[in-house]
Amino acid sequence: MATKQVIPKEMTTGAFHALMLSAVAPRPIAFASTIDTNGQVNLSPFSFFNAFGSNPPLLIFSPARRVRNNTTKHTLQNVEAVPEVVINIVNYAMVEQMSLASTEYDKGVNEFIKAGFTPATSSLVKPPRVAEAPVAFECKVNQVIHTGQEGGAGNLILCEILMMHVNEAILDEEGKIDQHKIDLVARLGGSWYCRASGEALFEIPKPLATKGVGVDALPQHVLNSTILTGNNLGRLGNVEKQPTSEEVAAYSQQEEIKKIQLQTKDSEATFRKALHQLAQKHIEANRLKEAWLTLLQM
Repeated sequence: MATKQVIPKEMTTGAFHALMLSAVAPRPIAFASTIDTNGQVNLSPFSFFNAFGSNPPLLIFSPARRVRNNTTKHTLQNVEAVPEVVINIVNYAMVEQMSLASTEYDKGVNEFIKAGFTPATSSLVKPPRVAEAPVAFECKVNQVIHTGQEGGAGNLILCEILMMHVNEAILDEEGKIDQHKIDLVARLGGSWYCRASGEALFEIPKPLATKGVGVDALPQHVLNSTILTGNNLGRLGNVEKQPTSEEVAAYSQQEEIKKIQLQTKDSEATFRKALHQLAQKHIEANRLKEAWLTLLQM
């Protein structure tokens, strides 16, 4: 596979910034509401953002210095003066208004009003919450880390969560956040966003309580398959144990296996291809034991 090598110092900051952000994506959005010493409210989104611990519960976002003129954002100026912030989570129902709030209005202009959001009084901090947000985190700012003084440099704002507000409409019957109901959005490169909804959502069993056998346990003909994908192999390698030889022998009497044997008896390559195709169907249906038993018929 041909690759293009890119060295940041050999191109402009703006050009590398655009390239980097198109690759490091999708990124969650911190829709941050802050306040200055005069009580003026600011609301702005930042996609340099994530969670970094739960004890203490810590969020970090970064209002980077502007690339074009090396100035700092009002959000950074505010939290350095009043070390509190509300990080509002953005979903699809509010993404256009959120984008409007990213407009670089003059200091003192209230983006709640400009973007049409409803300010809700916070319980423990001074900045208001966005009432329309599905989730909001009231935070105190523990630390600000400046990574540089040139345009494009980050300013890491370490925020400790004091209170979390969750709209009950996005909860399931067990009181957990339903990923379909919350309908999150994330930032990509350029003007692109993505929506975490519908077919974009999928589950992968996490290998936490058990140890998967690993892809290296698969037969060589499976590793060399032109049908099974890397994702297919990863799912197979996530099983805790392989079927026994007795189970493999018993499975050879399954009608679908016997049918494949009959139809491909004159060609080992055709037999192998048919097994791989059948195994892939089992994997896609999350029938991993059947997939293993099928592949071990070779």
